[in-house]
Amino acid sequence: MLSSTWLEKHQNPEYRHTLFRDFSRILLSLARIPLPLIGSFVIDKNGFLKLENRPLSLEIQALENDHIPTDMPRDYTYSTVESYIVDLLRIHNNRLRHQANAINNISDYINQTAALATMQTTFPSFFTRELCRGPFAFTLTDLHASNIFVDDDWHITSLIDLEWGCSRPIEMLRTPTWLTNKLVDEIAEETTDYNAVRSEFIEIMADEEKKLGPDSTKQGPIPIKLSEIMNRSCQSGTFWFSLALASPTGLFSVFYKQIQPRFIEHCPEHDAFHETVPWYWARDFVGVGAAKQQDRVDYDTRLKSEFGVLDDAS
Repeated sequence: MLSSTWLEKHQNPEYRHTLFRDFSRILLSLARIPLPLIGSFVIDKNGFLKLENRPLSLEIQALENDHIPTDMPRDYTYSTVESYIVDLLRIHNNRLRHQANAINNISDYINQTAALATMQTTFPSFFTRELCRGPFAFTLTDLHASNIFVDDDWHITSLIDLEWGCSRPIEMLRTPTWLTNKLVDEIAEETTDYNAVRSEFIEIMADEEKKLGPDSTKQGPIPIKLSEIMNRSCQSGTFWFSLALASPTGLFSVFYKQIQPRFIEHCPEHDAFHETVPWYWARDFVGVGAAKQQDRVDYDTRLKSEFGVLDDAS
């Protein structure tokens, strides 16, 4: 597994370049085949491979395992980027509504609802109109270092755990978050190291694209260079927006560190934000807030009971 030697070798440019070159070739190979819908593949009763299931990721499955309704039927696919993003944001809203320990206190509730309300209004600023109806690309959404096998020189020999692969917007293809051994909220806080490694990866991908020829990444009527899309995504903030959508726990850190600052550059005094925006998250904002505070109290009580911890009053 790559993870078994990652800490030892990842700072060696020779090993890193070998890995990035092989990884780029895999992503380019997958992206060369345009897909008509956002969704997952199934094998039907006659043995045919069909793109007719929802775009299921590990994060969505984990939320469902915790009894969070996702409102994404199994046979549902998407023909536009916008419709997919709206449903992803609905899943985040449902997590806030239904997860017992979703908030720490009322201040945390206000921060979360303000971020979610703003995400719902700003996403058109991050995704290219010309690509809203495709092409879409098969994406390996769970490709962490323990799912990649390499030889002694760090050439990729195989990939595992591909069940979370699905067709997604091509602008959501991104470099892995684990390249600098930091969590999502950590790279959102300090981007210097990650941006350096990410730029290195994209440069290697651009070089691999040149080797494939001028028509190698042309999908339908739109000439696509994956390295250019990924580089533009980094500059425009699309990288961060799609990363926030994929991370139920990291969304809020990414929003306040990487998304909101792009809109308030000329308005740094933004004190009224938390006083006004949360009210537009949902019409039952007050009722949900009161219910979530009680949910948190009940959750903490059950948690203490499980570990045999008694309140001071007891």
